[in-house]
Amino acid sequence: MSFAWALCCCRQRREEAQDVLQDVYLRILEGRLQFSGHASAKTWLFAVIRRTAGDRNRRHWLRAALFERWHEREYMSGSLPGLEGELATSEANDRLRVAIAQLSPRQQEVLHLVFYQDLSVEEAAALLRISLGSARTHFERGKARLREQLQASGAP
Repeated sequence: MSFAWALCCCRQRREEAQDVLQDVYLRILEGRLQFSGHASAKTWLFAVIRRTAGDRNRRHWLRAALFERWHEREYMSGSLPGLEGELATSEANDRLRVAIAQLSPRQQEVLHLVFYQDLSVEEAAALLRISLGSARTHFERGKARLREQLQASGAP
């Protein structure tokens, strides 16, 4: 019965209705929502479902509106790459992926942690449980080997 009401409140979007019910039940179980006894339990539950569905709809609408505004601003400024720019970026990413795959596993790990996870070499060493000197060696050798491979493949 409550699912049918959630489905109605979510404009017949089944997955969203399931999410709404899950949110409601979770908030009840965690004690964030409590029945005060001013109305029947059924009326209270249906009101909570309606409010939760409304909140979700507003959040989705706001996200969509903000994305649309951002997209229009980016499109008008001309900063979105054309097909040729996307192709060049895709080819560069492919070359980088191939070059990284040719590094030793330890070099890949250290470079990934430093470049993609924004860790320092010291933090990467601690995470990988290797000495700082070893991490620095893997980092420097990995960068040098990556540079050589990219230059050999004709990357700028």
